[in-house]
This record gives sequence, C-alpha cells and structure tokens, in this order.
Amino acid sequence: MPRTMRQGGSVKNPAAPRLPSRLQPAEMWRDALQDDAVVKHVTYAGTSFAGAHAEAFEAEGCRFEGVRFTGAVMRQSQISDSVLDTCDFAELKADDVSLVRCTVSGSRVTGSSWKAATFRDVRFENGKADHALFRECKFYGVAFEDVPMHGADFQKSDMHNVRFENCTLTDVGGAASLRGVVVQGPGSMELALSLAREAGIVFD
Repeated sequence: MPRTMRQGGSVKNPAAPRLPSRLQPAEMWRDALQDDAVVKHVTYAGTSFAGAHAEAFEAEGCRFEGVRFTGAVMRQSQISDSVLDTCDFAELKADDVSLVRCTVSGSRVTGSSWKAATFRDVRFENGKADHALFRECKFYGVAFEDVPMHGADFQKSDMHNVRFENCTLTDVGGAASLRGVVVQGPGSMELALSLAREAGIVFD
C-alpha cells in the first residue's frame, strides 16, 4: 500500500497551545483585526471580523470563541499559542499566514483559501473544511481529526508529521502532495481514488 495511505501508523501529536491562566476581554478599539496590530492574552467572544483586511497582524496566547472571519483578508500575519473554537473562516483569504501551536475546534473552514501558509503544531478537530484551499502550504506536526474535507486542495504543499483521522477525503486536489501523511480510519480509499485520478488511471 502506498505510504500516503498507510493506516494504523503513529505520528507525534501537535504541541498544545501555551495559553496564560488569565485572559482579558478583547477591546475592539485596541484589539481589532487590523494592520500591524499585536494582540496578546485576550479573549474574543462572538466578535465579527467579517470582511476585514489586515496585514502583519499578530495574536499570541489568545482565545477566539465564535469569531467570524468570513470574507476577511489576512496577509503576512501570525496566530500563535491560541485556541480557536466554533469560529467561521468561510471564504477567508489568508496569504503567507502562520498558525503555530493552535487548536482549531468545531470551526468552519469551508471554502477558505490559505496560500503559502505555514501550520506548525496545529490540531483541527470536529469542524468542516470542504473545498478549502491549502495551496503551497507547509505543514509541520498537524492533525486533522473528524473533519470532512471533500474537495479540499493541497496543490504543491509540503507535509511533515501530518495525520488525517476519520476525515472525508473525496475528490481531494493535489493528493500527490500528501506523500508521507498517515491516514487513520475512513478516508484511505477516498484518497487512493484521488491519487489514481491525478495519475490518469481509469477503472472500468
């Protein structure tokens, strides 16, 4: 069986976010998603960043709960040591963005675009990522757990220590870029079919 589809393998779990014990409520006059902002140790609850544009935004040690990033544009930004819970990233455009030691839980990543992004020690769990674009991205120590990913695209991405567990992987683009990942539970056959399709193999 090709290495990309092996089951039952083990990979190192992503490092957990280093959140401080106490967080302050975010203040929009100071902590908004905007150019060159540096935000530390705050909680965003039900905040809407829909349609916002930000370059060189940095968030460290923060909690995002029910935050809407729908239609937002982020460039050369970083979120680190943070928890993003039940957030909506639909139609987000994130170019050259980094997520470091983050947990993305119960969140909608459907239709978002991550170009040349870096994910290091990130756990995606119990969310949705159908038709998400992860093109030219770098993944280091990343786990996708119970995340439907129908039609997701990984063209020209690099994978290091990456696991897909109980994920739907039908019609995945750039399947050849998933070389070396571990697939656990359902999803291996779907990925095999995507690989065959990219190789021009037709089953009659």
